[in-house]
Amino acid sequence: MASDDTPLMQQWREVKARHPDALIFFRVGDFYELFNEDAVEGSKLLGLTLTSRNNGSSKAPLAGIPVHALENYLRRLVGFGKRVAICDQVEDPALAKGLVRRAVTEMVTPGAVFSDALLDSRRNNYLAAVAGDAAGEGDVGLALADLTTGELTVRRVDWDELPDVLGIHQPAELLLPRTWELFPLPGAGKATLTYRGDWLFDPRGAAEELTRHFRVANLAGYGFESGDQWLAAACGALVSYLGEVQPAGFAGLRPPRVERPGTAMVLDEMTRRNLELVETLRGTGTDGTLLKVLDEACTPMGSRLLRRWLLAPLLKPDHVQARLDAVGELFDDDGMRRAVRDALGGVKDLERLAVKVGAGRATPREMLALSASLSRVPPLIEALAPARASMVAVLRDGLEAMDDIRGAIDAAVDPEAPVSLGEGGVIRAGHHADLDELRSIRDGAVDWIARLQATERERTGIGSLKVGFNRVFGYYLEVTRLQSDRVPADYHRKQTLANAERYYTAELKEWEEKVLGAEERIGSLEQRLFAELREAVAAEVPRIQRVADHVAALDVLAALAEVAVVRDFVRPAVDGGFALEIRGGRHPVVETMMPREDFIPNDVKLDEAARVMILTGPNMAGKSTTLRQVGLIVLLAQVGSFVPARAAHVGVVDRIFTRVGASDNLVRGQSTFMVEMNETAAILHGATPRSLVLLDEIGRGTSTWDGLSVATATTEHLHDQVGAKTIFATHYHELTRLDERLAGVVNFSVAVREVGEDIVFLRRLVPGGADRSYGVEVARLAGLPESVVDRARQILHELEEQSAAQARGGAPDPNLQLGLFDGGGLPHPAVERLRQIDPNAVTPMQALVLLADLVKQAKG
Repeated sequence: MASDDTPLMQQWREVKARHPDALIFFRVGDFYELFNEDAVEGSKLLGLTLTSRNNGSSKAPLAGIPVHALENYLRRLVGFGKRVAICDQVEDPALAKGLVRRAVTEMVTPGAVFSDALLDSRRNNYLAAVAGDAAGEGDVGLALADLTTGELTVRRVDWDELPDVLGIHQPAELLLPRTWELFPLPGAGKATLTYRGDWLFDPRGAAEELTRHFRVANLAGYGFESGDQWLAAACGALVSYLGEVQPAGFAGLRPPRVERPGTAMVLDEMTRRNLELVETLRGTGTDGTLLKVLDEACTPMGSRLLRRWLLAPLLKPDHVQARLDAVGELFDDDGMRRAVRDALGGVKDLERLAVKVGAGRATPREMLALSASLSRVPPLIEALAPARASMVAVLRDGLEAMDDIRGAIDAAVDPEAPVSLGEGGVIRAGHHADLDELRSIRDGAVDWIARLQATERERTGIGSLKVGFNRVFGYYLEVTRLQSDRVPADYHRKQTLANAERYYTAELKEWEEKVLGAEERIGSLEQRLFAELREAVAAEVPRIQRVADHVAALDVLAALAEVAVVRDFVRPAVDGGFALEIRGGRHPVVETMMPREDFIPNDVKLDEAARVMILTGPNMAGKSTTLRQVGLIVLLAQVGSFVPARAAHVGVVDRIFTRVGASDNLVRGQSTFMVEMNETAAILHGATPRSLVLLDEIGRGTSTWDGLSVATATTEHLHDQVGAKTIFATHYHELTRLDERLAGVVNFSVAVREVGEDIVFLRRLVPGGADRSYGVEVARLAGLPESVVDRARQILHELEEQSAAQARGGAPDPNLQLGLFDGGGLPHPAVERLRQIDPNAVTPMQALVLLADLVKQAKG
């Protein structure tokens, strides 16, 4: 601290020392000021004017924003991944002795955001913490909290699986031990990395922090077991960190929920990206995603839960059946489904409203929104009365009308209450006798003052006399300079303006004091009454959160049923078997972008006897669409949704692996082929006999023979070693011959019809392999110059003629290579001669002569 700092700057430096990694928004009157290094950084990030402030014998860099504009600037800083400490004045300047006391009242970080303006209502905003023995080794504990909904979950994660789990939840902020700072955390994505001392992640200390915070003797009641030390470490560190970002306390956090492996599928980044579940391949929002098609939820918390369900398909058939039964009942009963959705239509974001109440942040209108949302619960219970599906019945029975909470809010808060408490008019008339009396006094004084202008004009004869009010000078009588000589003797000068004089009278002063005194007491009493109401409702937050959970689940089930009705989805048969059979399957997203009759459905069947499908056909014929639609139908079935097909039978898969399309990673120095091989390697190492593998164009990023070799070996490995259900879309027509020696391989192709020089894509799967890729025709459709297309046809014709000639035994091509399958269909003369030799009838000398001849012949 500089010795010549002013008292204000000394106060700022004390705050900055406690929060060195945050920008300090320091309240000075009606502005939040940034000083010194914060001012320099803030001016660059926010485009603020950088000035300076006198600081003793020096000047301190200064930048500031109006208090009312805080949210707009916070949104930008959170987008930059910055931490902001809000340092407010915590005492009344009028009562302060010396410098007004200030303190950090809130930390705003990417993972600790509460303002609706900074959040997406339809997705969670996670703060995550990771703890383990050492970075990069063994299992770790992962804790995930959404502070806006109170959700807190913990799970054990293998280090190699951590990137996929983090990618699914996409936390906005990651809390990590300080010693991991030099270790690149895989899967962190765009998360802001926050490091704290390793002591915060000590399992014993963290467990003690959890028991203290949740006021329990031990963690066994929450599902923690003896080997869960790293789960407790991550969760305890996260809760401790909350004490830093919420100094005033945080009452909305729910007890931790332990998630065990084996209940939900882990979707890797390739699958999430290639199937475009919640984000398109271009990464431009939800348009064109499965989530966009399915999200008919009526509430924000329903949308958030649907997103979580899509990213965590179930692994146990009985769990899937419970959801399917629930969706099925709402699908079959139109009246029940409509009544449920009508009731849900008036429900606001109960989860986030409950947390705001618990944290003491709820505004008067948010309290009214809470009451209005709870008023929709009784109609929802009534709509679900006929329900028989076990999941629907359990959710219905977990709802409660909460008449006590609604009654308390409605009795206290005026239906026309303003946005903020400070504007007045928050408490309903008739709720509190003292408040009503104060309002009567104020209103009487205001009425008297309102009549004063007419009275004084008549008494003084000054027709231009006006009665006005100023926040600084209070009520006044204003007379123009030209009329000042007619002012009565009982007028006392209050303020002089350029063209007028302002006065007051003793009587006006008396009534002014009545008005202002009443206003002050009204404001104070309203604040106290509203705070008491909010505290009373805060005590019931766990009840509200339970209802919110049930409402969200019912919303998702009703939304899935609505989608099934509108889009003609059917209930899949789901069991623990191996077989996958889809009849009339459709791509749920692609079919929304074209007339229903234009989309061509297809059948797919994979079982023990035919578990690997080699799918050939031209570009643009629909191979990739078929791959993706199979993956989406299986995923939807295991989410518990109906599926776009005439019929579907799905044996539960443990993982869905996809490798579709070409991409590179220039930042890491990886070519398209290297990325493709990395993805393929991950599939071959991770797939099991219970997996579904969807491959598109393996090996196309290198030479033909290299690529064909890799594609063949990959297919053999999947068939012989892994045993997974596999669909392999390829232009390597040579792969279609694998069915001759691999019992589980079947060939299918996408049908094409040739009309003259044109081709028509029929987009229908038919048994057997394709013998052409129609690349030249597709190039013409893409708009290549006619001269290029004509030359390509000529070259293609020459190559085909040469291949046919070689097949008939003509002159060999000097560049000819041996094929992979019995000569590849192009017999070499040397090979033919070898076939005619009987080794038992050849002498050693003849063998040497024969070998020399074969070498000469092989060299052409």
